[in-house]
Amino acid sequence: MDVRSFTVGPVQENAYLVRRDGAGRALMVDPGDEADRLLRAVAELEVTLDAILLTHTHFDHVGAVAPVARATGARVYCPRLEVGVLADIMSYVPWPGFGPFESYDADETVQGGERLSLGGFDVKVIFTPGHSPGHVTYVIEEPGRPAVLLSGDVLFEGSIGRTDLPGGDAPTLLRSIAGLLDRFDDDTRVLPGHMGTTTIGRERAGNPFLQHLAAR
Repeated sequence: MDVRSFTVGPVQENAYLVRRDGAGRALMVDPGDEADRLLRAVAELEVTLDAILLTHTHFDHVGAVAPVARATGARVYCPRLEVGVLADIMSYVPWPGFGPFESYDADETVQGGERLSLGGFDVKVIFTPGHSPGHVTYVIEEPGRPAVLLSGDVLFEGSIGRTDLPGGDAPTLLRSIAGLLDRFDDDTRVLPGHMGTTTIGRERAGNPFLQHLAAR
């Protein structure tokens, strides 16, 4: 798997461009800002963007959705509970000085439990609310290799997603993370929406927010 990470925008969000090694089809996850930069990467790799996958719709994760989708023709997959946010982004920006961002009407919705055949991958969708009401995590599993979680703002390197924004809920977030810890092996790679990449094992062992979960 060829994963390209782009840290974009004033909130330093991680957007991902994912394809099979050398393949001509790719997926983009959470294009939060700097659309021109993301589109240059697509052009330089000479790939067709099959889909744009959104873990959630906070502005720092969706600010470049509309221009990237328009330029590439990629269909946008959005958590079902949050399609209204994507369709009216600026009404949900909690602080002044960010944007303006262009709204977008989702092409497809997800809510967890789906298996998507996109970009040459079998992508599983897991419902992981808590940071936002409809948050999902995308999982790519291939035989003989560690699973990859595109975890948005659920689990970070040494931290977890914030829950003080509208719709956030700390107990719900911890239940979502517990579900990931129960389901996935220690070598599972975690590609988060902010900060560096990590693994389930590293967070199970050392994340201070998860010690009571790891001790179960």
